[in-house]
This record gives sequence, structure tokens and C-alpha cells, in this order.
Amino acid sequence: MQLLALDAALSCASAALWRDGAVLAEASREGSRGQPAALPALADSVLREGGNVRPDAVAVSIGPGGFTGLRAAIALGRGLADGWGVPLLGVTTGEALAAALPAHRTEGRTPWSVTLAGRGGLVLERPDEAPALLEEAALPVPPGPVVLMGDAAPQAAARLLARGANALLSEARLPQARHVAAAAARRLSEGSPPRPAAPLYAEPLALRPPGPVG
Repeated sequence: MQLLALDAALSCASAALWRDGAVLAEASREGSRGQPAALPALADSVLREGGNVRPDAVAVSIGPGGFTGLRAAIALGRGLADGWGVPLLGVTTGEALAAALPAHRTEGRTPWSVTLAGRGGLVLERPDEAPALLEEAALPVPPGPVVLMGDAAPQAAARLLARGANALLSEARLPQARHVAAAAARRLSEGSPPRPAAPLYAEPLALRPPGPVG
């Protein structure tokens, strides 16, 4: 399967052409400003490098993340998918970050994505849970071993380790399009239904810590 993947959820925009586990072409632009506007050029670049072959599907990051970046990536992905007549697949920020980790980093640990939000807040994304917007002090102590990912992972790890949690800080900070593609392909290979390509925003600020994952 060949996928065009797009990501602009956090402070990096990227596009990648991916086929059967291999990255055929990729391009990215980091920075706090201008990434969403750069995404069409990045997509055009990887498509040209890949020979302008129509992909079998388009995968796009749906968040949690910045409002403008998510909207820009989803709109571009939808336009390309509709034009080619191929499916548009949604991938969460946490799924993409988890796909970046080697297997030994996730073995026996639940992946937690912790990303920065406005006004000093954090967004916690856990498997099979709605993302929660909360203050750093409200981070819940996990019921078991976790691996932390995302641009707020270092401060989350420090907070949880100080409270005695079994938390491992990973190297995964920003999602990349290649990982969006890998996560989408993994979901399809497992027989899971595709995620809708709609922005995934965090719930309002938590006034109390969210409950543990069962």
C-alpha cells in the first residue's frame, strides 16, 4: 500500500510518501510559525520525488494539536483524497508518536502523549481515552508502567517520577508524517476501522485529575 501522509499538529509541518513500510520521499519544516502554509509545497515536493504516482490513501494527523495546523492538514488531505478518489485516514498525535518508538520502548508500557497547550496547560492523550486538557499538577499517576511522548513529555516525566510513578521518558517529541503513515497502515493491518479525518480537540480544562486507565 502506498500512502501520502501529512502532519501539522504541533510545531513542525511534514509530508511523506510511504509504501509497504518504506519512506519513498519526505520533507518537513519546523518552527512556531508558517508550517501550515508550507504544507502544500511539502506535499508537492514528495509527490514529485515519488514520480507523481497516485497513492492508495491519504493519512493525516487529526490532533490533539494546534487549531490552524490541524485544519490546514485535514483540508489539504481531504482535497487530495477527493481528487484522487481514495480514502482519507485520520491518525491521532499519540498514535503517530507511538509509531516512532522502537518496540522495546513500548513493551509492557502504556503510551501516554503529553503535549503543550496554551496558558501553561497540557494535553494528555491515552489509548482509548478522549484527550484531556489539564494543569501539570493535575497529571494522574498511572496505574502501571507508561512511556511518555510529546513536546511536554520531559516536564510530565519529571512530575510523575517525583510522585513515584513508573514512567519512561522517550525520545519522541514531535510527530512526523512518516509516523502518521506507519500508524495508519498499522491500524489497517490490525483490521481496526479507519479514524474519521476530523479535528480531535481536548476536553475543557480538568478541575480534578482524570481517572486511571483500566
